[in-house]
Amino acid sequence: MDLARAVPAALEKHPAVHVVRLVGSRATGRAHELSDWDFLIGTNDFRSVEGDRPALVASLAPLSEQWDPYSDRACYMLLLRGPTKIDLIFPGEKRRWSPAWAPSPETLEAIDRHFWDWILWLEQKRRGGRRSQLEKSLRDLFELMLGPMGVVGQPRSSTDAVDSYLAARSELELQFGTRVPRVLEEEVRPVLMR
Repeated sequence: MDLARAVPAALEKHPAVHVVRLVGSRATGRAHELSDWDFLIGTNDFRSVEGDRPALVASLAPLSEQWDPYSDRACYMLLLRGPTKIDLIFPGEKRRWSPAWAPSPETLEAIDRHFWDWILWLEQKRRGGRRSQLEKSLRDLFELMLGPMGVVGQPRSSTDAVDSYLAARSELELQFGTRVPRVLEEEVRPVLMR
């Protein structure tokens, strides 16, 4: 699928979307194989677009979709097979960061969706040589997700983060008597640290 065309074609069907523009490394030719696809979305009616978003992105067949809880502006994140990460950024919609995750039987699947999206993004930064951004984001990952899940030490790498996450998730699944689907793990984990 040609995402540079498919994403604008999907979103521009909405009458309140007036522009969809590819930005970031994919737009400037600095992308590597795992680079995400960042699109700025211009709209005169964010609430309408927000309400229609599942139908708007359905043609892209996302494995997961979620609002980024830790972005300063509205960002709808999609994870497709590949794995391929797409961020739909609404620059006119400022937001505050959400609180740290609170693991429970009701939130564990959402935590899992967010973890695999986040760890893929961290791997992109590692491959792109963005060391300082990687280090800061590993701290954020620990404070906002892994620590609340019971992980004791901050991970020093993406590999450490995955190992810590999998152990904590297993413990929580036992504690909560539930099991989250493994489709995102099966899609993302093979491309990490190649």
